Amino acid sequence: MKPNTETSITTKQYRTIKNKQLPCGLLEIHNPPSALHVQGDMPDGYAVAIVGTRKPTRYGEEVAYRMAFELAQAGFVIVSGLAYGVDAIAHRAALAAGGKTIAVLGCGLDICYPVAHQSLAKQIVRSGGAIVSEYPEGTPPLKHHFPARNRIIAGLSLGVLVPEADARSGSLITAHMALAENRVVMAVPGAITNLRSEGPNNLIRAGAVPVHGPDDVWSALGLMKPHVDADDVLQRYSEGSLEYTLLSELTRRAHSADSLARVTQQPVAKILEVMSILEITGEVTPLGSGQWIAR
Repeated sequence: MKPNTETSITTKQYRTIKNKQLPCGLLEIHNPPSALHVQGDMPDGYAVAIVGTRKPTRYGEEVAYRMAFELAQAGFVIVSGLAYGVDAIAHRAALAAGGKTIAVLGCGLDICYPVAHQSLAKQIVRSGGAIVSEYPEGTPPLKHHFPARNRIIAGLSLGVLVPEADARSGSLITAHMALAENRVVMAVPGAITNLRSEGPNNLIRAGAVPVHGPDDVWSALGLMKPHVDADDVLQRYSEGSLEYTLLSELTRRAHSADSLARVTQQPVAKILEVMSILEITGEVTPLGSGQWIAR
């Protein structure tokens, strides 16, 4: 099968890892792949998988982004499956944080599935991450490949986090495989009226670790979170950028969007847009009455 040039990620620009050269985590699982085809570089460091529904609510989007961003910012490699929804959010948040991410495909590396994520796949590789698959070039994205690839997502990671998923979501297969392979399974609790929180709520009832923020992930994995002070936070942004200016102001005192707009001479709409991202990534805390302060 020849790759479709419109959907191709790579044409033979990859390497194949076999036998004992596989990442240690994959050698430990019950049914390790016979080979792993890799484009890009397999990042070093602790890895956490973040998987979930393809159709997250606004709550699910915010939770997935915040978790992936802060964990990547702290040095974790984020592993996911390049699917729509939570997977793509996790990859993009890791990249936005300047971190590394690994996407595990259910098809050959010469085929990008879904097609809409071709640009994301290339960005992952350019940013020092990797696209991987156990399937050889030309293998189409068949339905039964995806449950199988979930064991690789679990095997590459210390633990699996599910921010949002319905009761029959395929991401729960990853969680159950992780549990079978002695990985830590974590889930974000949600409202009982939210169908897409049924998956995480059921996992917690079955013994998964409830997670309310990135600190809980460190604790669940038995790792110590590195200390980050205000100067470190500011160093994540270029001096003179709007994010840098806003955080500098918010480390001194609380501000509203209107007062920040006056200080920065920026439109309120732009301030609200940036503040929304800073709030999702956990760098600012809402105080009520439309005010924020830096954490």
